[in-house]
Amino acid sequence: MAKGRILIVGGGIAGLSAAWSLVTRGYAVELFEQGPLPNPVGSSYDEHRIIRHAYGTLGGYAAMMPAAFARWEALWTYLGTRHYDPCGTVYMFYDEVPDWAAASTASLDALGFAHEDLTPHQIERCLPMVAQEGLVAGYRAEGSGMLFPARILLDLVVKLAASGVVLNANARVEAIDPERARVTVAGRDIAGDRLVVAAGAWVNRLLALPPAEIRPSRQGAVYLAPPPDLAAAWAEAPVLIDMRPAGGCYTLPPRRHTRLKIADDLYTYRGDPDDGRAGTDLDMARLLDAAARAYARFGDYTILERKACYYSVTADTRFISRPIGGAGWLVSACSGHGFKFGPLMGEGAAAAITGERAAAAVTAWAAGQGDPALVSPPVRVD
Repeated sequence: MAKGRILIVGGGIAGLSAAWSLVTRGYAVELFEQGPLPNPVGSSYDEHRIIRHAYGTLGGYAAMMPAAFARWEALWTYLGTRHYDPCGTVYMFYDEVPDWAAASTASLDALGFAHEDLTPHQIERCLPMVAQEGLVAGYRAEGSGMLFPARILLDLVVKLAASGVVLNANARVEAIDPERARVTVAGRDIAGDRLVVAAGAWVNRLLALPPAEIRPSRQGAVYLAPPPDLAAAWAEAPVLIDMRPAGGCYTLPPRRHTRLKIADDLYTYRGDPDDGRAGTDLDMARLLDAAARAYARFGDYTILERKACYYSVTADTRFISRPIGGAGWLVSACSGHGFKFGPLMGEGAAAAITGERAAAAVTAWAAGQGDPALVSPPVRVD
C-alpha cells in the first residue's frame, strides 16, 4: 500500500525529479503538465545545458555541487544511461579579471578540481574561434560539462510511467488549493495528501506570491553551424563563457549530435511564457552582437534556428523551496542555473514534505545558506 498520495504540478526537471524521489519512497504520485510530456516549450527543454562546480562568489552553491552531481549519478543509475559530457569549461575575461575567478579558484581547490589560468596566446592556440580583441585572460575549470535535457526528460517520463507515476499530459491546472492539496483540471477537482508546485515560469498564474518574488524572463538563443574550417575545433571545444563586465554570452559546443548553441546571459525580465518560442529580432539584437564580439568571423557562421526560452528568476538568484499553505510545497528555480540542480531540488522537496528533513532547513539549504550536504551526501564525480 502506498504511504500517501502526492500531486505534482509541472513536468519540467524539478517536477519530474520530485516524482522520481517520491515514487521510489513508496508514495503514489500523480503529475500534471499543461503540454505534452516532455514539453518542448518548458523551461527545462533544450539540447544541452551547462553543469559546473565553479560558482564564483555564490560559495553556498559551489559547496552544493558535489551533492548535485551525486544526485545526477543516482539518476543515471535509475535511467540506465548517462546523458552527460564532462568536457570542461573555459571562461574568457575581457578588460579585467573579475573577483569571480579568485572565488572559483578557492571553491575548486576545496573540492579538488583542476583549474588553470590561460593567456590570450594560449586561448588563441587552443580555441581559434575565440576573438582576441580586448581579451586579457582565460580560465579553464574541470568538474564541469554538458547535460542533454531533451534526452533526460524523455527518459524520465518513460521510466516514471513504468514506475507507476500517473502522468497527465495536456492537463492545464486551472486552480490549486495548497491548504487541502487539491488541484482543478478541466473543471474537475482532484485531491491528494500533499501537493508540490513546480510550475516554472507559469507559477504566478497559480499562486498568489509576493510581488516580483519569481519573475519570468525571456532569453534568446541561437543554434548555428560553424564554418567548415572550424568544425573540428568546435567538435572538441569545451563549454565557453564570455564574461564581459557589460554582459557577454555562453556557448555550448556541438557534441554528441547536438548543434552549436550561443545564448544570452543577461536577464530580460520581460515576456509572457505563453508566447511563441521562435526568436524575434528583439530576442536576437543583443545576443548576436555579443556573439560577434566573442567569436572571430562570426559572419561566416550559418544560423540554423533562432529560439527563445523562459527562466524563472528571483531577485537574489537563489532557489526557492518552501511550504505553501498547510499541505503544499513550492519549488522554483532562481535563474538559468535551474536545470543543473533539478534532481537535487526535487529530492529536497521530497525530503521536506515526507518529514525526513525539517522544512526550514530545506528552505535555507535550497537558498545556498544551509548545510550543503543536508539532502544528499557529496560524491566526487569527474
